[in-house]
Amino acid sequence: MTHPVSTETHGAVLVVTLDRPKANAIDAATSRKMGKVFQDFRDNEDLRVAIITGAGERFFCAGWDLKAAAEGEAPDSDYGVGGFGGLQELPNLNKPVIAAVNGMAVGGGFELALSADLIVAAEHVRLALPEISAGTLADAATIKLPRRIPYHVAMDMLLTGRWMSVEEAHGWGLVNEIVAAEKLLDRALEIAQMLSQGPALVFAAIKEVARETEHMPFAEALRRTMRREFKTVNVLYSSEDQLEGARAFAEKRKPVWRGR
Repeated sequence: MTHPVSTETHGAVLVVTLDRPKANAIDAATSRKMGKVFQDFRDNEDLRVAIITGAGERFFCAGWDLKAAAEGEAPDSDYGVGGFGGLQELPNLNKPVIAAVNGMAVGGGFELALSADLIVAAEHVRLALPEISAGTLADAATIKLPRRIPYHVAMDMLLTGRWMSVEEAHGWGLVNEIVAAEKLLDRALEIAQMLSQGPALVFAAIKEVARETEHMPFAEALRRTMRREFKTVNVLYSSEDQLEGARAFAEKRKPVWRGR
């Protein structure tokens, strides 16, 4: 038996692999494990970037484990600290997360990819929200997808359950890059290593401001940001790194980020 969730570190980068043959579907127990993994990532100062991927090439994640559902697991089960898949409801996750989508992303698996900040996908990937065929709601996707792509495209996927090719997803901006399957993890690691060398305090501020101001009027969001009412912004503007960035620019050299 494989472990349903495995991790490995590459310097400051954490790679999280979902490995539940045959379709990398997620039951409540697996979701709780994923939430603990991402909670530990969030709280570990030595880790800067995470990658979430799936084992194999056929499925990134097929979403909710319907076998568990057939055995009585309810849709509102305890999925752990981060909600379904460990990411989409994890509070204060202010570090970059990359989804390396290695195969089909279906239902909750599609929603898991949407929970990442960047998506790199293999060239054979397809995505779908088939919940409509099972008479259930793709809850997170119903909230997120119309905010990511044109409303009518999102409604088409939600109302019909149709498949979307990776090329179409890239065209709508859902996917950042398409790469050959054998190069997927290497490319995700390349991006993650680059980000791990960047200004962690700025990344944290970007994520908190983007998350917390999503539903605010622009003027209010800007006012709260400029007045340092967000913790990460206040930390950033009081930090050595903020001064280092200005000095490095003036001295025409690369900044040395220390995360403080």
